Amino acid sequence: MKCRHYLGAALALLLSLISLTVSAMNVSTENGQKIYHLSLAETWGPNYPILGDTTKSMKAMAEKMSNGRLQIRIDSSNKHKAPFGIFDMVKAGQYDIGHTASYYYKGKIPNAMFFTTVPFGMIAPEQYAWFYYGGGMELMQKVYKPLGLLSFPGGNTGNQMGGWFRKPINSLEDLQGLKMRTPGFAGEVMSRIGVAVTNIPPGELYTALERGTIDALEWVGPALDLRMGFQQIADYYYTGWQEPAAELQFLINQDVWNKLPGDLQEILRVAMRTAAYDMYAQSMDMSGEALDTIHEKYPNVKIKTFPPEVINALRKATKEKLAEMAASDPLSKEIIDSQHEYLRKIRKWTDISDKAYLESVSVEN
Repeated sequence: MKCRHYLGAALALLLSLISLTVSAMNVSTENGQKIYHLSLAETWGPNYPILGDTTKSMKAMAEKMSNGRLQIRIDSSNKHKAPFGIFDMVKAGQYDIGHTASYYYKGKIPNAMFFTTVPFGMIAPEQYAWFYYGGGMELMQKVYKPLGLLSFPGGNTGNQMGGWFRKPINSLEDLQGLKMRTPGFAGEVMSRIGVAVTNIPPGELYTALERGTIDALEWVGPALDLRMGFQQIADYYYTGWQEPAAELQFLINQDVWNKLPGDLQEILRVAMRTAAYDMYAQSMDMSGEALDTIHEKYPNVKIKTFPPEVINALRKATKEKLAEMAASDPLSKEIIDSQHEYLRKIRKWTDISDKAYLESVSVEN
């Protein structure tokens, strides 16, 4: 019996080691040159536009700049079957890199939410400035390093829409008990004013709205919403408050990163940063095109803004949530203070530059 027990334990250990070997970074040699094979898991489905284009762009740049010394395999959600499991898989070493949104993992690391977006916070140019010149990157690594991970900006959608609703929202009363898909900080805030919040993987959103599992949802904006078909179900499309910028992330296993030569680390860093910026530009372009399509082909869609009563309640709930997080955790307070102080400074420039320009001129027809 003991022998059988030891044999079983040995077999389990062997299978575990085999599994780790398969999933960890693989290094091969070709023509005397070491080739580093990395695996990347993404939250998105195969060939998903904009979000999925970003991983493909990063892969192509990294492989070209490294002269083939970096090789990256991308597994979409249909392959790994865990769209919201990226954090765990990269942390465990099942994948070397992940492409996802940090606020999906608020249950495991609440401070991760700050690095996607904060309601009523920074717009994309302000957020990028904070990341690279205002201390944001250092704070992000302070959150992820104890977990054996590195996080890098992974592409911004820009200002997101407030969501698709089957009925108009004319007052706070209209939101009471409303079942809505909205993730991250927005979900925390919405639940405070009476919304029944849920999070659903991207591939299930249309069906959930169509079948009445949810009454409303917010996804991204015209560029990605139109292809999902929400305009065929919901007539009311509200402007945003919850995600003035939405930054995705490249999540990297720290042990894997440490094993890469310094020049390949830098190539990967540049490829991720360039792909992230390109996603922002692509999202802007495609949202403009998609909005034109909505106006031309879907006259049923009414684009609306939430009434002041609702916006004021959402702002109040956001401030309360931030105050609670700051009071309960020193690192939360450090991040909140950093973002607040940076926004106080940078918004003065935004107001007299972009905002003043947009308010004083109009596009000629």
